[in-house]
Amino acid sequence: MSRSHVWNLPNILTYGRILAVPGVMFCLYFPGNTARWIALGIFIVAAITDFFDGYLARAWQQQSRLGQMLDPIADKLLVAVCLLLLAGKGDIGGWSMIAAAIILCREILVSGLREFLAVLRVSVPVTRLAKWKTTVQLVAIALLLAGPAGEAILPGTQLVGLTALWIAAILTLYTGYDYFRAGIGHLMTD
Repeated sequence: MSRSHVWNLPNILTYGRILAVPGVMFCLYFPGNTARWIALGIFIVAAITDFFDGYLARAWQQQSRLGQMLDPIADKLLVAVCLLLLAGKGDIGGWSMIAAAIILCREILVSGLREFLAVLRVSVPVTRLAKWKTTVQLVAIALLLAGPAGEAILPGTQLVGLTALWIAAILTLYTGYDYFRAGIGHLMTD
């Protein structure tokens, strides 16, 4: 792979999203609203790069195998680490842990399915509904990251975040089933 493919802007955005994960994690270990706002800011920038890295790679014809591999990893790292940290801090608790678990399980199952199908050279395209699921999921996490800082400005922020998390979980179940249904034929053949 040429150096230009490794350091093109879409890949740099993906690297940034991966580096954002410890940034968000670090902020959430500090008490107070300022740390929450910084964590939210880092998360929002990272979430925006999720859109732009793929868009720019296609628009500028800078798609690379490295980018195709790292993009979903970056997405899953960001979502999984934020959900785990929010659960650890108590922002996600009780019944809402089920929604978070559904999201995490789907991400792992779909990743495994995609990896298996890639060996068979079968592509499973991302559906429009899966993109909506990702959007709702990122909004939910953003609202929950704001946490008490968000509640101080706009009461009900955490409730809306938890509601969005459940909506994302329902969409997650449907889109996960959709991916599984698309791949099941390839799983049953020897």
